[in-house]
Amino acid sequence: MKYKIALTALAILAVTTATASAEDLVFQLKNKTNAVLTNFYTSPVGVDQWEDDVFGRQVLNPGESMEITIADGRDVCKYDMRFEFEEGSGLDTTEDKQDLCELGEYSIHE
Repeated sequence: MKYKIALTALAILAVTTATASAEDLVFQLKNKTNAVLTNFYTSPVGVDQWEDDVFGRQVLNPGESMEITIADGRDVCKYDMRFEFEEGSGLDTTEDKQDLCELGEYSIHE
């Protein structure tokens, strides 16, 4: 009986340790365009739909930067990114793919 309890405790510890080891992805996003960046979406590579807008109600004005944290609990590094600009800016929606674990900063250009 003690052996089963010890194995159960070790299994729980292994699961919680694995969950706790998933680190948030943090990087600086810089808007080096002349337009307001209104929406920023990410999703792990291979996921077929965009997740919620990272900005929420915020925007990123030209020349500004913002610390971005992706705290989705996943153990993946490669993300698809989608950037949408203010209507009438003349800039098209831009998509890119990056390894966010190695990324300290990302600049969006025209």
